[in-house]
Amino acid sequence: MSDRSLLVVVLAAGEGTRMKSRLPKVLHKVAGRTMLNHVLAATRAAGATRTAVVVGPGREDVAAEATRIVPDAQVFVQTERLGTAHAVLAARAALEQGADDVLVLYADTPLVRPETLARLRAPLAEGAAVAALGFEPEDPTGYGRLVTSGDELVAIREEKDATAPEKAVRFCNAGLMALSGKDALSILDRIGNANSKGEYYLTDAVEIARADGRSAVAAKADVDEVAGVNSRIQLAEAEAILQKRLRLSAMAEGVTLIAPETVFFSADTVLGRDVIVEPNVVFGPGVTVGDDVVIHAFCHLEGAQLAPGVSIGPYARLRPGTRLDEGVRIGNFVETKAAHIESGAKVNHLSYVGDAHVGAGANLGAGTITCNYDGFFKYRTEIGAGAFIGVNSALVAPVTIGAGAYVGTGAVITSDVPEDALAIARSRQVVKEGWAKDFRAARADAKKKG
Repeated sequence: MSDRSLLVVVLAAGEGTRMKSRLPKVLHKVAGRTMLNHVLAATRAAGATRTAVVVGPGREDVAAEATRIVPDAQVFVQTERLGTAHAVLAARAALEQGADDVLVLYADTPLVRPETLARLRAPLAEGAAVAALGFEPEDPTGYGRLVTSGDELVAIREEKDATAPEKAVRFCNAGLMALSGKDALSILDRIGNANSKGEYYLTDAVEIARADGRSAVAAKADVDEVAGVNSRIQLAEAEAILQKRLRLSAMAEGVTLIAPETVFFSADTVLGRDVIVEPNVVFGPGVTVGDDVVIHAFCHLEGAQLAPGVSIGPYARLRPGTRLDEGVRIGNFVETKAAHIESGAKVNHLSYVGDAHVGAGANLGAGTITCNYDGFFKYRTEIGAGAFIGVNSALVAPVTIGAGAYVGTGAVITSDVPEDALAIARSRQVVKEGWAKDFRAARADAKKKG
């Protein structure tokens, strides 16, 4: 179907009052990505050539998210909420531009797969005017039913309007629909509102197409794929479904997850072969991991790039802008941010490296801190290749530590250190013999006297 043009109309005007949130429902995230983003990503993978997004009044935030993801997306406003067909017709200008196929999707159904969308539109290439997506829940109560006769979809019947035999049908309407591009406007314009709510239902497209002598068919999806999100509870359920998918995909591609149920991915996480992920690891958005990396327990990564052979953790936090070259070692209770650490360098424990560049083979001792912020501006620290930073050192940026230089333990470095130099910045040690014994005796005597 690559030679057939595809217009996708995504309905994103739902209020989502059950979410109890100031944030629009479709901007809530699943696996680090907004629900709207998930749907638009699926449509791109399914071959969308044009995209129209229908938003509610005053929802510039939803419109901005849509155009961030698909810059050439057309955004339309549904000023009144008069049903699903009315919402699709809000995108009339996009429909009038024409397309071979039209897909109608919902931005609060984030788990649909590209291959399912391809399967939904496939009958259009064979002459069908309408294709509806269905599923078979354990309990069909409350869902509209897909009434079929052989391979034909006869009608989509709301439960309250269904006969007893129709209520016995377990094949239910998922809401997603494909329309022949040349028939879409003609069908949509004839949908009426002669129902109890006075709304224009997209489901009526089936019977209108059949009345024209055109065929309508149904495609089937897994229950999990078409789960809509209307509450925080359903949001958590969608998260669980997607995390399971991501874990299974990672393991199928050669990643070892010691305790899969405790590892959480973002939708865009990229993992190489023979990566080992220990329990209780969280991947935020924008993480890329090379081959043979070991991520020990209780690590949190976001916006980070790890080259092959890197080892981090346990209890490491990699923040956005972190780049670890091949063979870098990041140990326990280390935090990095906007830091490029070159191959073979080690930051093994209890350190913060932010706004910094660390040369190849450098070693940062426990408690090393790059002091990168003065309350107003951020400054960079440069640490040369092979430099050795002693325990409990504070490097006050902007500062450069030359290649091969040594910084003594406990130093506070405020000026550049040349290559191969030793920098010591602490008070000279003073020892007073017997001082502690005299101090204790004096204090004990004072305590007796009250």
